Amino acid sequence: MALIRNRQIYIALIIALVLLGFGLEQLGYLSPLTDLVQTFTAPIQAQMTRTANFISGQVEQTTDIRELQERNTELEALANSLMVENVRLKDLERENEILRQLLNYTRNNPQFTYQTTTIRGRSIGREPTNLLYFIFLDVGVRDGVAKDMPVITDRGLVGRVTAVGPNSAQVLMLIDPSSAVNALIQNSRVTGLVKGNIDGTLTMERIPPGEEVNPGDIVLTSGLGGNFPDKLVIGQVTEVTQRDQDMFQIARIRPTVDFGKLETMLVITSFEPVDFEAEIIEAQEPEN
Repeated sequence: MALIRNRQIYIALIIALVLLGFGLEQLGYLSPLTDLVQTFTAPIQAQMTRTANFISGQVEQTTDIRELQERNTELEALANSLMVENVRLKDLERENEILRQLLNYTRNNPQFTYQTTTIRGRSIGREPTNLLYFIFLDVGVRDGVAKDMPVITDRGLVGRVTAVGPNSAQVLMLIDPSSAVNALIQNSRVTGLVKGNIDGTLTMERIPPGEEVNPGDIVLTSGLGGNFPDKLVIGQVTEVTQRDQDMFQIARIRPTVDFGKLETMLVITSFEPVDFEAEIIEAQEPEN
């Protein structure tokens, strides 16, 4: 009974204090105390507010940075993709332009039949006496390609096929020191022999003394000797010299073909080289 009575007294006191506080609040007697409490707690509340705002800002900033990083990664991937596509389109455009030029060449020179080919590789094999400048093509016997067939671009003569397999061919380039082509000057019709040099340039030799050959003259294949058809462009004269001890003039030739940038070419498949020397020997042999 005593415990119940004490609990009732406590409850009554709490109710009385609440009512007293409410009444004092309504009458304004608690305002100074409230102001005093607010004076002490305001800085704490302000600091807590600033801390909360800072934490919220950091969270938002971290989220923004993460989103920016993800977006940046996406943009980099897109830029790389566009760059690759741009390279592919430029490469395709260049290939189409080369094919258009070769097509125009075949239309302007219908006397031959041609096989289009692209380079599969190149090789510079070193020997004690010279350099061998070879390229390898992606066509062979199955495409109608045979040994000694000329290889050209729309700009001029590249060389001749020296070996052929079912699906590939080896070409000795014009600039090789072992290469030799009978040639003539387009305007004056002066003849000579164009040979390759170790440094990858061309020289026209055996030009008769007194014949007029000038820088800028165009050099073509003459067709003499039967190794190449005539009128294929070789290059342009850059310099003409004749030493006192030399019987012939010598001309330096700049090739019209850029041998370092060969890609797509034509093999003249309808040309059959003629070995005139062998024919003469054969004709001179007595019949049994």
